Amino acid sequence: MEAELAFAGIARLAELLREGQVSSVELVEGFLGRIEALEPRLNAFRAVYRERALAEAVQADARLRGGDQRLLLGVPIAVKDNVDIAGEETGYGTRSPRTAPSADSEVVRRLRAGGAVILGKTHLPELAIFPIGESAAWGVTRNPWRPDRTTGGSSSGSAAAVAAGLAAGALGSDGGGSIRIPAACCHLFGIKPQRGRVSVAPFDEHWFGLSAIGPLTRTVMDAALFLDAVTDGSFADAAGRDPGRLRVAVSLKAPVPGTPVSEAVQRPVRELVDLLRALGHDVVDHEPDYGETRHLFTPLWLRGIYDDTRTLVQDPSQLERRTRQMAAAGRLIGSNTVARARRGADALAERLARSTFGDFDVLLTPALAKPPVNVGRWEGRNAVRTTLGVGMFVPFNQTWNLTGQPAASIPAGFADDGLPLAVQMVARANGEDTLLALAAQIERERPWAQARPQL
Repeated sequence: MEAELAFAGIARLAELLREGQVSSVELVEGFLGRIEALEPRLNAFRAVYRERALAEAVQADARLRGGDQRLLLGVPIAVKDNVDIAGEETGYGTRSPRTAPSADSEVVRRLRAGGAVILGKTHLPELAIFPIGESAAWGVTRNPWRPDRTTGGSSSGSAAAVAAGLAAGALGSDGGGSIRIPAACCHLFGIKPQRGRVSVAPFDEHWFGLSAIGPLTRTVMDAALFLDAVTDGSFADAAGRDPGRLRVAVSLKAPVPGTPVSEAVQRPVRELVDLLRALGHDVVDHEPDYGETRHLFTPLWLRGIYDDTRTLVQDPSQLERRTRQMAAAGRLIGSNTVARARRGADALAERLARSTFGDFDVLLTPALAKPPVNVGRWEGRNAVRTTLGVGMFVPFNQTWNLTGQPAASIPAGFADDGLPLAVQMVARANGEDTLLALAAQIERERPWAQARPQL
């Protein structure tokens, strides 16, 4: 498969398919060939649906010849393995996958309705708990830019697949940064939409509202088209228009007190500030009134993990030791504690809406507290040591799962040693349009999708 196609992204491939310059079968065969060649080194996919994907591609080509104009018709994508696909086991990163469901999850149903071809399901850490691409069941998912460094997580396989040109785009989920963190580690655009924007059905909600579903893609327009396919929005229109003059807040201080933030990840924020000012935006240093958020996030996260071990796993005894430790802690968290944390999260959202987003359209922060760390850094560590360790790596993300508002990670060049760098942008509630318009403006000024890892 030509690299130009492998790294073209959703929007460009959809255009080429509509114009008849390439067929869906050609694309699927090309991506399957790349997966076969690179998967042993990257470990991005838990399952590859070769025959099923080729059959879907044949159908897509027939519909394209008939003039079908669906958004993603014939475009090959990957899906994180915590989302149901009819007839296929949902593994959740464990040794004990859930019995194959009889129906697609709602987001997969919408992707299929939009014409997407699903290549396979991608790896994640066990039960999507930690922001690293490692599990006892499935090993390490390697970062295409530096195989000794983490992909981030929990949408680790999805990020590796898109970054390596193994899929045009991928579905991820974000319960505490799990789209934005791997996007930052793998030089991708990743957006956590507004809570409830993308259906999490068959669940009513997941982790008490912390979790959201969204895309990891090469470009902003790729993500916008993906969101248009799985929601009732018109996000491609937003990505295609000028954002106007925005008031942007900038904070380099981590929401978690005492967390050091390396100069390497602060530098791209400062550089982006210079660009935004040159583009006419009003950019101001501002420290959000976060308060203490760990006592709000942790109970919802732990109780959510405990509930998942009871409902999503056939044999909990096969779970990793630290997952069982997390679940044991979550078992002690009762409904009153959960209700108190949810009230606190609502109060946090209201406070930040007044004190930050009452004056600013967008908040700019580092995406991570340091560049991607070495793989295996927390291998064999217990739940407490792992949680404390990863918390020092990814302190900027969880607040926005508590408030539910949209946030995105934007590629911001590379460190001197070649590691990807990124910046996080957060918008007001229901402000995906603003994020997409501003991110697309930045991308036009400083294109990032042409950069490719040397695989």
